[in-house]
Amino acid sequence: MILAGDIGGTKTNLALYDWTKERVEPLRLESFHSGDYTSLEDILVEFLTPPQPPRPLESHEPEGGDKDKPADRQHSEGVKLSAACFGIAGPVIDNRCETTNLPWIVDGRAIAKQFDIPRVQLLNDLESTAYGVLWLRSDELEVLNVGTPPKKRQALALIAAGTGLGEAILFWDGKSYRPMPSEGGHADFAPNNDQEIELLRYLRSQYLHVSYERIVSGPGLHAVYEFLRDTKKNEPTWLAEKIKAGNPPAEIAQAGLQGQAEIAQQSLDLFTSIYGAEAGNLALKALSLDGVYVGGGIAPNLITKLKDGTFMKAFTNKGRYKKLMTQMPVKVIMNSQTALVGAASVAAALSHAPAP
Repeated sequence: MILAGDIGGTKTNLALYDWTKERVEPLRLESFHSGDYTSLEDILVEFLTPPQPPRPLESHEPEGGDKDKPADRQHSEGVKLSAACFGIAGPVIDNRCETTNLPWIVDGRAIAKQFDIPRVQLLNDLESTAYGVLWLRSDELEVLNVGTPPKKRQALALIAAGTGLGEAILFWDGKSYRPMPSEGGHADFAPNNDQEIELLRYLRSQYLHVSYERIVSGPGLHAVYEFLRDTKKNEPTWLAEKIKAGNPPAEIAQAGLQGQAEIAQQSLDLFTSIYGAEAGNLALKALSLDGVYVGGGIAPNLITKLKDGTFMKAFTNKGRYKKLMTQMPVKVIMNSQTALVGAASVAAALSHAPAP
């Protein structure tokens, strides 16, 4: 049995798999709100020792059962794990991560010791998603650009906006694609026109460093909306009230996709254009002729917007390299469990590796 995890700033997904060589569905999958816990270990304790229903009292058993064991775990036999892998939103150095959008420190060695797991591997969340990309089926993807990839394999790129912005590169080593993590989402935002220059100035009044993640993320969509609100003064009262009472990025996206408010539509236009531009930047840096994958939680929810041409126009707008950009396939990942699949594939490989 192996354990896989996708640890994000908003939610943590954990799953148990009986994975050998081929992709399989999880035996058990649970999602946790990350902010409700002080550490990953707290979530693991809850996940690995789930509450058990009380068994009927037998005639020889005193009322109250075995008082030496906690009531919620006394009948749990536990789970014996051969390996575990966790994709985490943050840089992983020496199998340890200080998470970017959570006040956690995750240490693979400490988890292995506490939960008696022979092998525990931590990955950057985009590295985990990159491994998952290699297991996706065609029906789990939406095509933004068919492209014309070369016959000889080169490289792939992955960009994913959610609570933050992640990026990764997959290079071909002659036998398989090898994911390489990065923290490219924290690179400096580079405006492309006068409106984006004004957006940069607006955000610089709030942040010492304006990265792409400040814009291409859930909070970033809200920041784009606030910029337009404060400069165009065209926010309808009903939308302001919905944003205040609900989830701002979700409310803005819904109003924009349904054409209910001009400011929401403008927000999606600007957000999508900058998303496409940064995806193109990553594609150039990786020379990802084999294709670019767009992942994360935002893209599937904005798929109609991503397919209207705004994203690809910005993606290919690279001057003399426009023709090269149009040759790159661009696909949106529609499977929300891709990072979990990637972590499971790595854990499965660890469980079958020779003992160190």
